[in-house]
Amino acid sequence: MEVWDVVVVGAGPAGASAAYAAAVAGRRVLLLEKSELPRYKTCGGGIIGPSRDSLPPGFELPLQDRVNAVTFSLDGRFARTRRSRRMLFGLINRPEFDAQLVEHAQKAGAELRTGASVIRVEQHGPSVPDRRTVAVVLADGETVLARAVVGADGSASRIGAHVGVKLGQVDLGLEAEIPVPPSVAEDWKGRVLIDWGPMPGSYGWVFPKGDTLTVGVISARGEGAATKRYMEDFVARLGLAGFEPTISSGHLTRCRTDDSPLSRGRVLVCGDAAGLLEPWTREGISYALRSGRLAGEWAVRVAEANDAVDARRQALNYAFAIKAGLGVEMAVGRRMLALFERRPGLLHATITGFRPAWNAFADITRGSATLGGMVRSNGMARRALEILDKRMDTSSGVGPAGRGVTARERAESESETEPGAEPGTGTDREVGGHGTAAASESSEAAEQL
Repeated sequence: MEVWDVVVVGAGPAGASAAYAAAVAGRRVLLLEKSELPRYKTCGGGIIGPSRDSLPPGFELPLQDRVNAVTFSLDGRFARTRRSRRMLFGLINRPEFDAQLVEHAQKAGAELRTGASVIRVEQHGPSVPDRRTVAVVLADGETVLARAVVGADGSASRIGAHVGVKLGQVDLGLEAEIPVPPSVAEDWKGRVLIDWGPMPGSYGWVFPKGDTLTVGVISARGEGAATKRYMEDFVARLGLAGFEPTISSGHLTRCRTDDSPLSRGRVLVCGDAAGLLEPWTREGISYALRSGRLAGEWAVRVAEANDAVDARRQALNYAFAIKAGLGVEMAVGRRMLALFERRPGLLHATITGFRPAWNAFADITRGSATLGGMVRSNGMARRALEILDKRMDTSSGVGPAGRGVTARERAESESETEPGAEPGTGTDREVGGHGTAAASESSEAAEQL
């Protein structure tokens, strides 16, 4: 059978970035995607500096708007708008953005196959001809062979289940794409809204994209009814209840624990499949692009490894690269989320009334600074977080250890699988509905409601 150098599962930003990185290195790359492209994804579509800087050379962002103003509010109150002379970040629609990333991977030499649903990977057994090969088994029974596999198949990843990815934070996001008349669209042009929500750790957003507003909210899993009420109240408060959404969707975001593995044998995971996202804002595009690029680069090295020891060494190097960069940022994000959960009013007052805090926000969104870098270099910020850490019960998993998730709650979450099923091996948990159609009842996100 034909053996590919690298097989990438999932053609989102992480997968497309991995396929591009491996293809530009001159390797034979196959990119598998279960859906037809372009396809909708529940996502605000904010492109911050780190995302922009991680795009392939020559990539032209399909921006729907350029943001230079942010209105912050505290559950609908104390609204204040901060402005910048320079663009803070851009806004895109995911179908066009993802499809363009895939096109760049194809131009680099990667081969795309859509309608290819992966049900499992095997590194031992009759389907595997030798120890240098991984078998990727598709739903139609076909087996694809590779020297290395990159799992980028979303937050309910089958490849992540194979690797053994562990999750310490799960949140439910609801979103609607709402067409608005020109007069309303003009009022939002160049400005976004971020509303610190009524439940601990929750917030809502409005992102303008031409004649459509992307409106959404997110909060901790297990607060489905409250999250739905927040979404309904948020839309009504904005005066948008009279406009019918073209798409209403829900999605579960999952964030890895510090000790979660990033590889197993010749299989690497990246993006949502690895639980890589910013814990406080749940921003995932930049994490997908950056981890995908690293996964593609190290998958090339894994593919070249002649034995299990060398393959393991290259996989560990990939894990080190992730933890040294994205892992540091995630650790600070967890601490920021703990602060936000306990003192949202303090955070709101700081970012709207304290110019250095606003400047820090602007620098992070533009990509001239990172949250982790600021904590390392800013003594005041570092001391504030150290004081916070001392006040939190890390022994029970609260705070920096995992977004207020106790050991018992985590065990209960891990046990919530169908009888006989392995944790994390279910179908894709994203929900999408067009018009006013309800989200699929078979999805975990819908169950939260």
